[in-house]
Amino acid sequence: MAGIEYLIVGLAAFLAAGLTLYSGFGLGTLMLPVFALFFPVEAAVVATALVHGANNLFKVSLLGRFADREVVLKFGLTAVLAAILGALALGWLAQLNIRMGIEVNDKAVSEVTPVKIIIGMLMIGFALFELLPRFRKLQFDRKYLPLGGLLSGFFGGLSGHQGALRSAFLAKTGLTTERFVGSNAVIGFLVDLSRLSVYLVLFAFAGHRIGDFAAWPLVITGSLAAFCGVLIGKRYLHKVTMSSVQALVGVLLFGVGFALVVGVL
Repeated sequence: MAGIEYLIVGLAAFLAAGLTLYSGFGLGTLMLPVFALFFPVEAAVVATALVHGANNLFKVSLLGRFADREVVLKFGLTAVLAAILGALALGWLAQLNIRMGIEVNDKAVSEVTPVKIIIGMLMIGFALFELLPRFRKLQFDRKYLPLGGLLSGFFGGLSGHQGALRSAFLAKTGLTTERFVGSNAVIGFLVDLSRLSVYLVLFAFAGHRIGDFAAWPLVITGSLAAFCGVLIGKRYLHKVTMSSVQALVGVLLFGVGFALVVGVL
């Protein structure tokens, strides 16, 4: 059906952006598997980063003034540096011309690449953060903020998944809701800006032009839908239970991550 991809991307971005406004994570974890339905996984990571970055910029414009400067500096500095390393690692993995086939009764049924296996395993790992009660309640003391930035930044650059770890670390810093949301948005945008810069440089070195990126129409659709989700979520999110949102994200992450590992996607 023509145009169904715009409906799927737009609806997913709208719901994810609204439902995850105060949690600080969820948009990237939901949009990556959605984009992976239509593009190679490395292109899906870039498309997700573009929508995620545009959404964070929009949240910064609304709530950035509430960000805690100390938290942003301690967490954000290592997150930005690690995001660059993660993005470079993604570019290196995408360039590896290594493919592995999966056979059943001596017949090839699927083919997987290193980047698909690694990102698939990461998605399964982050699904555990959403599904298992022990990990869902995981929190860290303020003194571990630089370490939190290092971990979430690297995984943000590699696979686009940064928010779950970032929120787990920031939730223990004694911030008010407004400062938590504002700090989350500012740090998330800084990480997005860093990894997108690396993605664009790698894209150019590969001989491509920005206009050649096939996902632009869906990126624009997802960004606009996310803006609408943030505006509505800002008014109504307090009525939504985050446990149900985490369960949905976790199930989707696990399913698509497994599909990537076995070569279905």
